[in-house]
Amino acid sequence: MNTRWKSLPSGVVPDVADAEPLSGGAVNDVWRLTLTDGRAYVLKGSVDAPPDLFPLEAAGLRALQERAGIRTPQVFEVSAHHVLMEALHPRPDTDEFWEAAGRTFATLHTVRGDRFGWDTDGWLGLLPQENGWADDGHEFFAEHRIRRYLREPKVRRALEPADLAGLERICERLPQLVPTSPCVLNHGDLWRANIVADPAGEPVFLDPAVCWMWAESDLSMTYCCDPPPDRFFHAYEEISPLPDGWRDRMPLLHLREHLSVLAHFGTYGDTVAKVRDVVRTFS
Repeated sequence: MNTRWKSLPSGVVPDVADAEPLSGGAVNDVWRLTLTDGRAYVLKGSVDAPPDLFPLEAAGLRALQERAGIRTPQVFEVSAHHVLMEALHPRPDTDEFWEAAGRTFATLHTVRGDRFGWDTDGWLGLLPQENGWADDGHEFFAEHRIRRYLREPKVRRALEPADLAGLERICERLPQLVPTSPCVLNHGDLWRANIVADPAGEPVFLDPAVCWMWAESDLSMTYCCDPPPDRFFHAYEEISPLPDGWRDRMPLLHLREHLSVLAHFGTYGDTVAKVRDVVRTFS
């Protein structure tokens, strides 16, 4: 059994009877811990994490719950190396569940902010998510979701000068490519794996990278990365209708994720090809 969870500073570790590894992505380790008294928790951690990564994750979960009433895991402990949360359930892949998830996500996007950004920078993976305040969403997306990654060494090694030039043209053209819309509360990293269920089968959102930004930019992660069925998006639009052509803009707004992958891992799979497709289409 992998026993790295024993190195984390959780107060429940001495009482663990069983530890089951869960999928935690490429950054952290995640375990479902069952205690000797039968209680279960999820322990997520890394001894190599930046010291504010887990505290900021816990703050993001709290922001979603307090500002929008969104169901997120209850947090019991948090430190520089771990977060201990309630154990939840796998999502049921039913039409009813995905409709409920779509309506919940839309409710999140009805919460409006005054400016684009957040009161602190956060993390997307192991790289800082820049959240500096801006009054203009196009400026914010250009500077903090595209150009921010063009400074990363692995991105510059993975992309050719023509690719970088094309991304700069996209930054300049954003006001013509994306309609002006208000800043709303963003989960920031909502793909299928970050949606689970509570004991009643209702959606619960995990692993946020919160900020105030466009609804479409938040939706692009859900739409482009292992998307849920169309019922999710139809239910979303019942609560929060989207501007015409929103599906066509999803690959453009998903650039942030492609560039983040390159910044973390360098040339990875078909990520460079996907960036070039976006450049060809939108620049």
